[in-house]
Amino acid sequence: MHIVIYGTGGVGGYFGARLAQAGNDVTFIARGKHLEAIKQRGLQLKSSKGDYLVYPANATATIAEVSDIDLILVCVKTWQVAEVATLINPVLSENTAIISLLNGLENEKVLCSIIDKKHILGGLCKVVSKIEDFGVVNHLSYEPTIIFGELTHTNTQRAIQIEKIFLEAGIKTKLTNEIQKEIWTKFLYISTISALGALTRASVGEMIASPQIKNMMVATANEIITIANAKGIDLPKNSIEKQFQIIESQPYDTTSSLHRDIIESKPSELEAQNGTIVKFGLALGIPTPVNTFIYYCLLPQEIKARNSI
Repeated sequence: MHIVIYGTGGVGGYFGARLAQAGNDVTFIARGKHLEAIKQRGLQLKSSKGDYLVYPANATATIAEVSDIDLILVCVKTWQVAEVATLINPVLSENTAIISLLNGLENEKVLCSIIDKKHILGGLCKVVSKIEDFGVVNHLSYEPTIIFGELTHTNTQRAIQIEKIFLEAGIKTKLTNEIQKEIWTKFLYISTISALGALTRASVGEMIASPQIKNMMVATANEIITIANAKGIDLPKNSIEKQFQIIESQPYDTTSSLHRDIIESKPSELEAQNGTIVKFGLALGIPTPVNTFIYYCLLPQEIKARNSI
């Protein structure tokens, strides 16, 4: 299968390397010095599940140079999705499938506003990984997982084939008929730890160790559940308990990509995470005081980071 990884960061780099290791034809979309390093030295994956060097690696800065694509995994940041969709659209063939592995609740909506809906499947991933150096991706923790499904809530032949490809690459995979519920469940996890971690400058372990901050995390999660239910997403009653079991199982020093982006004064996914809950709350007439506090405390820095691009 010819697979394009659009965005060779921590997420795209990990899953793309594993798919290449399994013998798939993988093209990596990257940029700058990271792209130069991948072209010259290959893409180096470091992981407790086994290191792997993709060499030589097919890599380019522009998808316009790529043809005959079976699957595109969108692995950029949420605020880049519309731009990427515009660039992807001209190279699609009749049967090209697209799965977003991003955080956030509206990625499929954005993709479908630009690309014919028939190409789009819903998706998400679970992994803690980052670019350690140009051409080097480090998997830090969590069992790397892809969850995806058709927006029509049916298991099509193409979805079953993609599931097979992921499983053959050793990727923990779940093909689901309830992709929106899965997306909201992942959102509950990531939006509970990310922006609050950035605001407090604390790791997951440090936040859990503070009763006061942990209470804020629980309050954040409760607001997300309330919004989800109001939008017709029936998350199980024990969703928060389950997510905190996962949160508390992470290494003490774990931080999210949003946290790291804000610390490094880069544009982040603040708008797509806590900002989205604030937006939904206003539209629905539901108070979201904790998410609102976190969002507006970080917003000035986010604006500054975006203006510096």
